[in-house]
Amino acid sequence: MTDQHIDPERAQFDAFKALPRDTVIHMLNLVRFKAAATYPADHPLAGQALTGAEAYAHYGTDSGSVFQRVGGRIVWRGTMEAMAIGPANERWDAMFIAEYPTSAAFLEMVTDPVYRQAVIHRQAAVATSRLIRCNPKASRSETVFG
Repeated sequence: MTDQHIDPERAQFDAFKALPRDTVIHMLNLVRFKAAATYPADHPLAGQALTGAEAYAHYGTDSGSVFQRVGGRIVWRGTMEAMAIGPANERWDAMFIAEYPTSAAFLEMVTDPVYRQAVIHRQAAVATSRLIRCNPKASRSETVFG
């Protein structure tokens, strides 16, 4: 079993697409970078000795216009400090929640030709990741959890 989760598996992507497409969604992103980015040999940045974090920055820059065009925005970003519950050796270099006006907007983004080129940077940068679709709930002051 591997802990290298970089791109969605077909069954996972199909399950995502089967959910309602007309509601606001939040995508929880947890990302661990490679020490050194690994680009395909024919990529212009291959051999440039970029770190995973540097390659991921290229991903953000190159995909940002598509993200904004479909109505995406970052609603939370944080830095991991300690694991309170979970595997002690698990760490995340980037943690954020992206909001999309609909899941259809997310699907539009990931199929856009400009995004498809930008995702090469993400693939070069990421050792493993988690991308979790969430249904944002309005907070209720009468309850602490739930």
